[in-house]
Amino acid sequence: MERDNTSFVRSREIRFCRLHPDKNQAQSASLMLGDVEGVSHVQPVESHLLHIRYDISVITLNIIEETLSELGYHLDNSLMNKLKRALYYYTEETQRANLGLEKSCCADKQMFINRYLKRSHGCRDERPEHWRNYL
Repeated sequence: MERDNTSFVRSREIRFCRLHPDKNQAQSASLMLGDVEGVSHVQPVESHLLHIRYDISVITLNIIEETLSELGYHLDNSLMNKLKRALYYYTEETQRANLGLEKSCCADKQMFINRYLKRSHGCRDERPEHWRNYL
């Protein structure tokens, strides 16, 4: 039996807290999520609103939002958004369990790698490869 991949694609909104020092969290989060496996479309609509389309057979909204929180993004925690999140998390995990899919762990690692590569920090050696052996 072949599965129809379009039935696993979800379009959701991720809302960020307006009181965060980074006034454009949606734009910076979209840059990070663009290269993640399973995420097909990311578009910042406003400075605090992000539209995302992803395949739940690869990644879930729970994993995406937990990883964003771990990276320092502040999600909007109003009552309505908490209720929506809980419903989305439950339905996606139930559908994955019914399909026999395990909890994915690779996507959150990829998001951390993307974050590391895009941040400016002192951990990069700018010297050419053949010079690195000489101190």
